[in-house]
Amino acid sequence: QVQLLESGGGLVQSGGSLRLSCAVSGSISAYFQICWFRRAPAQEREGVSAINIGNDATYYKEFVKGRFTISTDNAKNMVYLQMTNLKPEDNDIDYCSSGNRLRVGRRNIVRQPVYDYWGQGTQVTVSS
Repeated sequence: QVQLLESGGGLVQSGGSLRLSCAVSGSISAYFQICWFRRAPAQEREGVSAINIGNDATYYKEFVKGRFTISTDNAKNMVYLQMTNLKPEDNDIDYCSSGNRLRVGRRNIVRQPVYDYWGQGTQVTVSS
């Protein structure tokens, strides 16, 4: 059974940084895409950043471009989301997800239907 386990969330002041980690059971290379999603209070879950495992291409939603960086360590089967310049509107629960869809383009790689496996999430709280 595929398991994804997030960690690294916490409380940080506005302008601060956090690095989220996602431990992937088995091999990251078994998947085509990994994506970080967020669920802000009273909002739908939405994609934030994704990486294509085959070519390491990365994708970011506009509101995190220049602030967040997604990366993987294939040897450790880990996925990271480095978050900098955090803002109070970044308060959310962040989820790691993995998918095995072929030919997923840029427009769809951060959409939920692409992903089959999900972690439990990690809370990020940014104080103003």
